[in-house]
Amino acid sequence: MSTIYPKAYFKSKFIDFKNANLSIGSAPVLYGLSSYTVIPVFLSEDKKSLNIFRLKDHFKRLINSSKILNFEDFISSFDYPKFEKVILKLLSENKVNSDCLIRASVYVDELLSGAKSIGLSNDLTVFIYPMTKLINKKGADVMISSYRRTPDNSIPSRAKVNGGYVNSALAKNEAIVNHYDDAIFLDQEGHLTESTVSNLFLVRDNSLITPAENADLLEGITRNTVIDIAKKLNVKVIQRTIDRTEIYLADEIFLSGSSLFIQPVFRVDHVSINNGKVGSITNKISLYYGSLVRENNSINNWILTKSII
Repeated sequence: MSTIYPKAYFKSKFIDFKNANLSIGSAPVLYGLSSYTVIPVFLSEDKKSLNIFRLKDHFKRLINSSKILNFEDFISSFDYPKFEKVILKLLSENKVNSDCLIRASVYVDELLSGAKSIGLSNDLTVFIYPMTKLINKKGADVMISSYRRTPDNSIPSRAKVNGGYVNSALAKNEAIVNHYDDAIFLDQEGHLTESTVSNLFLVRDNSLITPAENADLLEGITRNTVIDIAKKLNVKVIQRTIDRTEIYLADEIFLSGSSLFIQPVFRVDHVSINNGKVGSITNKISLYYGSLVRENNSINNWILTKSII
């Protein structure tokens, strides 16, 4: 794991990360009662500023998760301007001048609270760590997991719940043991959903295909960005149910996520995709995304720019 930056936001203060600790009797430790988002920050092309990517959308996701989890205390005490102020100050406190990831978590701030979240106090914690790709390969090898994606009526996929990532950990473990980089989930009906921590895209007949948002998947921020980029590139986008076997017939496959970016897939199970090469549509979307996040003095409403000179 990368070294974490020394300052964190915890209990409404900016303190040393090493002192930002929760009790072993706290609700997040005992019951996984927390939600989070990971915000990518890119050094601009001229190296004079940091581009914080889609911060408003990341805050909205925290709010949406909080609504589902009944984190009313957080909803009433934090608005976007306050959240943005915390993020900008934490970047300054840590003197960040390179690519990084910001992890913001909302949790139940109670001891021995029981398996409930309604009516309990909440808090926000934020820390920063250097940006490293989760899969550091040109093309990933993935497998279809034997574990099914947790359905929305069990642990809602739209809420980025920390405790729900046990599902992802089991599938990831299975992939590692079988010498793959990651795993792809099926839903309870056997349709494709997403990988352990990222969304899934297929290319067939020059169309970009991705599972619809009712397929037990996280409504990913990078996923939405990819869809918008594809439309700008005049690539047809189709969101629909996808059967398992269709992935083996794909012309191209890639994964997307805040800490994965655009990750081409070269193999699914034992089937080679595009002869182990990055496809043309995947490449175009990846290049567009890479240019977008490093724009100098961006006027794009997806980027909040913070000067570092």
